[in-house]
Amino acid sequence: MDRNKNLRRLQDEIFDLCIIGGGASGAGCALDAALRGLKVALIEKTDFAAETSSKSTKLIHGGVRYLEQAFKKFDFAQIKQVRHGLEERHILLQNAPHLARPVGLITPVFNWWEGLYYAIGLTLYGWFASGNDHLPKSRWLTRKEALTRVPGLSGSIHSAVLYYDGQFDDARYCLALVRSAAEAGTVVVNHAEVIDFEKDDNGKINAVVFKDTLPNDHSRHPAGKISAKLFLNCTGPFSDKIRSRANAALEARLRPSKGIHVVLPKTVLGSDDALLIPKTKDGRIIFAIPFEQQLLLGTTDTASPDSDTEPFPEAEEIDFLLETLQPYIRPRIDRQQVKSGFGGYRPLIQASDRQTKSLLRDHEVEHDADSNLISLLGGKWTTYRLMAKDAVDFACNLLDFPVSSTTGIHLLTGAEGYQTDFWKKIQSDYGLEPDISQHLAHKYGARASEVLDMSKNRPWSTERILPGHPFLKAEIVYAVQKEMARTLRDFLARRIRLEITDWQATEDAIPVVAEVMGEELGWTEEIRGQEEAAYRALLVRIKKEANLP
Repeated sequence: MDRNKNLRRLQDEIFDLCIIGGGASGAGCALDAALRGLKVALIEKTDFAAETSSKSTKLIHGGVRYLEQAFKKFDFAQIKQVRHGLEERHILLQNAPHLARPVGLITPVFNWWEGLYYAIGLTLYGWFASGNDHLPKSRWLTRKEALTRVPGLSGSIHSAVLYYDGQFDDARYCLALVRSAAEAGTVVVNHAEVIDFEKDDNGKINAVVFKDTLPNDHSRHPAGKISAKLFLNCTGPFSDKIRSRANAALEARLRPSKGIHVVLPKTVLGSDDALLIPKTKDGRIIFAIPFEQQLLLGTTDTASPDSDTEPFPEAEEIDFLLETLQPYIRPRIDRQQVKSGFGGYRPLIQASDRQTKSLLRDHEVEHDADSNLISLLGGKWTTYRLMAKDAVDFACNLLDFPVSSTTGIHLLTGAEGYQTDFWKKIQSDYGLEPDISQHLAHKYGARASEVLDMSKNRPWSTERILPGHPFLKAEIVYAVQKEMARTLRDFLARRIRLEITDWQATEDAIPVVAEVMGEELGWTEEIRGQEEAAYRALLVRIKKEANLP
């Protein structure tokens, strides 16, 4: 994960496979291909998981809504998708237990018939699971049981149904994939944007031209070229742009959809269980999920033809989510309780003109024979590994490299030797407070000692970045040296997730993080000032769109 060294390697070596896009699918493909023995390069335009892959609802699931639609519309192809999701749920939980764990979800109901309907449905959902997760079975709760588990629930409910799925930290999970891929031999670089393709005499891509997008990196390489036998497009909602650059004659295949989340104090529900709201006026399911000691509420689903700019929560979208939640909870929600929010694009696929024009819910591996570009389209976080397997299977077939995937049993970085009470060992070994020990265990797993080793020659690094928050200054050093963090936002939004849970705390942390990061990266006072000003301006813009102070 040495960025400068990797930039040189990208230009000096020839690769079997160059993957464009460092989100879940790209990182998953990089790990899969490297474990098979391919020589792999991975480049990302901004930061790993900077777009869709850090903007999810943080659930690992088969999709209860898909199961319901399968029976309502007799669309039994969706049952296959639910099965795949539940099989992959087990693998995600197993391969990174420090980043993913079971979570209980409560579905409140207002009459006996609703309770029976959801109890039957969620029992079926459990039957479709592989059985390997050993998650508790779903059950119908009495009103008293539901209110005991979730004190914030409305007293007008009749009862509730409890079931279990998986929950995870999406950005950190993606980073674990990237680091695992790097340890398997992949050459990875973030903040490197594709600007052109080079082709041979037959029109096949043989190189990609990229630019370094870090204007403040004192040792940057302004531009470079990567040579490879094959190129794999894993850019999610931006896939059409890469496809068009490879072959202008290709028709668009994506119909991006915008989804936003808002974050409220965890005290709104007062529970470690999540809430599933089964009915909304736009026909969606809404979740309210404990995450990072806050309450994550989402998501919306609106068509968004413009995916060029980062989506932020808008005032009316926030109001919709709060209005949807209110009937299900006891406390009155004040809009000023919103602590933060975020938006992302879903890479929904539409069929080609030669096929039915319906939206596809699954993924697709597309091969453009003219340019030889492979594109991995659609999908969702839960099935990232299956998507990667399919894409790398296809690439291996083209390369005549018959080696099978082993990612189903490959533990990710930090999972080696990890146990659920690992935080107690950290506390015992380093004398840290429980909240800090738990935070380090859940973000770094068995690699937490590497973070704390940063403090050996830096006594100040075991200080908290902010009072009342578990983040240590040592994490800033570690993120720069071991996790390729290069901007304030890389660290605050994706390495410790503070931006998506508390905008004010993020703003308060900027000078502390800038001081340590600037020292590690050799920023001048001018560069540091520019970084701080740009990030503050972004936070102001986000709050303005949300109509929040």
